[in-house]
Amino acid sequence: MKLLVSSFAAVMAAVCCQNASMNVDALIVVSPSSRAYGVSKRSGARPTTMRGLFRKSASQPAAASAEEDLELTRQIVMAHLAKIQNTSAADQKASVSALGEEDLELTRQIVMAHLAKIQNTSAADQKASVADADPVAIAPPAAESAPAATVVTATTSSKTYSTPDTPDNDLMIRAALGKSPVEKTPVWLFRQAGRHLPEYHSYKTQTGRSFLDMLSFPEDVAECTMQPVRRYDLDAAILFSDILVIAEALNIEVTMPGGVGILVPQPLKSPRDMNKRVPFAQVEQDAAAFVQDKLSHVIKSVKLIRTKMAEEQTSIPLIGFSAAPWTLLFYMVGGSSRKNNDAGTTWLKKHPEASKRLLDTLTKIIIEYTSAQVEAGAHMLQIFEAMGMMIDEDNFYEFAMPCLEQIATELKARYPNVPLMVFSRGASFANEKLSALGYDVVTIDGEVDRSTARATMADRAGLQGNYDPKELILMDADGKVVHTTETVRKSAKELLKDLGPQRLIANLGEGLGGKESPMLVNAFVNAIHEESEAMIAVSSSL
Repeated sequence: MKLLVSSFAAVMAAVCCQNASMNVDALIVVSPSSRAYGVSKRSGARPTTMRGLFRKSASQPAAASAEEDLELTRQIVMAHLAKIQNTSAADQKASVSALGEEDLELTRQIVMAHLAKIQNTSAADQKASVADADPVAIAPPAAESAPAATVVTATTSSKTYSTPDTPDNDLMIRAALGKSPVEKTPVWLFRQAGRHLPEYHSYKTQTGRSFLDMLSFPEDVAECTMQPVRRYDLDAAILFSDILVIAEALNIEVTMPGGVGILVPQPLKSPRDMNKRVPFAQVEQDAAAFVQDKLSHVIKSVKLIRTKMAEEQTSIPLIGFSAAPWTLLFYMVGGSSRKNNDAGTTWLKKHPEASKRLLDTLTKIIIEYTSAQVEAGAHMLQIFEAMGMMIDEDNFYEFAMPCLEQIATELKARYPNVPLMVFSRGASFANEKLSALGYDVVTIDGEVDRSTARATMADRAGLQGNYDPKELILMDADGKVVHTTETVRKSAKELLKDLGPQRLIANLGEGLGGKESPMLVNAFVNAIHEESEAMIAVSSSL
């Protein structure tokens, strides 16, 4: 307890000096045997009482704190925050009673003043703020006998995060995390809900709503999410939503007129237009609150899906997802995926600072948006860099990759046991780097050579993909049958042989387009389960 009191007092002294914009001459530790404070590691400053130090800082503001002091202060504060925040006022008083009531009151004021700032700081931001600072052990003066205090660099935020209970069928979670072998390869499909299912079209007609309109109604989202898992023996459900809901939340209109894909009728024209239309201040003030305000319908949908899954006794993982920052920027400034394809990279080149500001804001929202999905019941997360093919390698590494890294760092800090998957479609050059950022699973598209895919990831991440959805189209344009359940089984078996059945999530190289046969989709799902189970059984017997 004496050591805790000592280091706690040092935290408060450092915090006070930072808050008063002083040039800190001493970062000091209480001696348990007296109420004197240690000398500076730089200046040999004379010991003083904690009360005197606080008064001095308040009455004699000086130049801004040196960077070394600031970084050290942050480290100390974050190291102690978890203890302080969950300790009752009575326990705090008892643990520091030797310091006197006046010291205690001053300490409380400092803690409460800084809690508001620290509490809403993300783990990634905290990590970035201290990334360049070396941890410093604070020792008492040579004449003192107090034990040394240790500064611990904090990597998680002060907020408590929760994860949903593990479903009965946790096959895909186990495969994603790679902590133990699986008995068969799990499978789900990009765009498994929606356009290829006759029940989807029937339900859509019944509601009289468009695809985008349905996304605002949790009951529609829940129904469409459940349709494919009722039909197929899938190992996961995925939230029925769209990659541009975040753009809509940022006052960017999104339409889907039919036959031309997603459109943004009025894309951002310039940085000035961006600053006028995008609510940066609201996001910067509290990104989590922004998500709860503007995307509450999605969070309600996740909760309702989990309710429906329980009612229907469907105990499989629910996947939450979001578009990645570059993909969102691409649509917000370009307007379409079918024309103006160079608009995104042109914007990066002409407006690099504005681009980084927008990407940074999008990153903050994505972190809070996907975090809110987990808190609402999602078991796994998928990040879609769907427009990876629309950015060159140099710009990808300069603009897109830092955002993807920040997302992975923060989400894995909050939810270490929630599988995090990433798909950089059309930018397979980035897969090796992505596998080292903390993503549990890296998706490979149809252009990736399967023979090198495992070597690229090494043992850093699992694989997902890359079955060709064209194999699931029954007939060609002339009405000739080109694929059967037999051809599907053969090609599914090839996928398993090429990539191996372990640490693999069988999926597609791109989403279902709507022309696929439900019969062949079902054949693919069953073939993956049956063929992988047989392969694993043979391997285990050797």
